[in-house]
Order: sequence, then structure tokens, then C-alpha cells
Amino acid sequence: MTRKTPARRLPPGRDRDELAAGLKKKYDAGASIRALAEETGRSYGAVHRLLGEAGVAFRARGGATRGKAAA
Repeated sequence: MTRKTPARRLPPGRDRDELAAGLKKKYDAGASIRALAEETGRSYGAVHRLLGEAGVAFRARGGATRGKAAA
């Protein structure tokens, strides 16, 4: 038998807006979605959804590339 944590619904209304704004601030400061999910105890998908609702411009996937340096 596996132990699953109970489902956590995202808060409605103002609480949801405040959570999304806080996540946006941390994401814009450089935190990853995975780090934010772990910090808040939410799933990756829930954090991604909240960031999208907050109007975040998502960063490209992956790390540094081997191409030419940005001008």
C-alpha cells in the first residue's frame, strides 16, 4: 500500500491571487518552478498554472547552450 498525501486544492479568490503574486516574485528573482513547488508543497503543475495566471513570462527550458554568446 502506498501512502499518498491528501489532495490539496488551490485556494480561491484573494488567497489564490496572493499566492500567485508571491510565486511570481520568486520566479522572476530566479527560482525554478520545481523549487517553488517543493517549497510550497504544491505540484509542479499547480505552481506552473498559478504562475501563468499571474502573467509570468516563462523562461526557456534547460541551462546554458553552446551556441554563440548573446550580443
